[in-house]
Amino acid sequence: MTPGTPKSQETRTRLLEGALRTLTEQGIAKTSARTVAAAAGVNQALVFYHFGSVDELLAAACRYGAEQAVARYRPRLAAVTSLSELLAVGREIHAQERAGGHVALLGQLLAGAQTHAGLGPATAAGLDLWIVEIQHVLTRVLAGTPLGEYTDPAGLARAVAASFVGIELYEGVDAAGATAALDALEQLGALVAALEELGPVAQRAVRHRLRRAGRRSARTGGQPEPPEERDGADHDMTGR
Repeated sequence: MTPGTPKSQETRTRLLEGALRTLTEQGIAKTSARTVAAAAGVNQALVFYHFGSVDELLAAACRYGAEQAVARYRPRLAAVTSLSELLAVGREIHAQERAGGHVALLGQLLAGAQTHAGLGPATAAGLDLWIVEIQHVLTRVLAGTPLGEYTDPAGLARAVAASFVGIELYEGVDAAGATAALDALEQLGALVAALEELGPVAQRAVRHRLRRAGRRSARTGGQPEPPEERDGADHDMTGR
């Protein structure tokens, strides 16, 4: 089988999908060249022919799965116009990915990263694909809002992605708690939407307060200021 031919590419794709299916259905502990080849319907020698090792196959499958998932949702994310809508779309994606077994897959990849050296970087690279998409949306929807010049879209995108990863894994042991966490994120979106509806004068006041908070945080290294300093800042803000 010549590498690069349509038949070779088809076999490679079958192995990638077989690896993802095996991880989801049998777990990392039972994922081997034999079980992946059986799921793909090919000879197990082809695992080593195409990927060199099972670990390399799993790393490639991780990247492949993330690319496929992000491609599915990219048009939906591109149509998002607000933070609250982004969180709502995130909730939809969460439900669909869980129903498709992809949340269980993520759990297996994170568990496997502890013992399979190549899985850690591959899983991180897969998550980065989501982070890039989320960052694009955040940059777009927060522009012109009081939070736009105060927040770091790249850091916030990682926080959002980390939150959803944690919630997805947490849901397996506490479904009600995970639902409450998702509800709390949606409330945050509603708060941002309320800020967007403020008039120009109120928005300037919010920006001013956020800038002050940012300067105080930088000055104190994130530690709370003494009460007298906070009071002084409040007096400056209100003019009293």
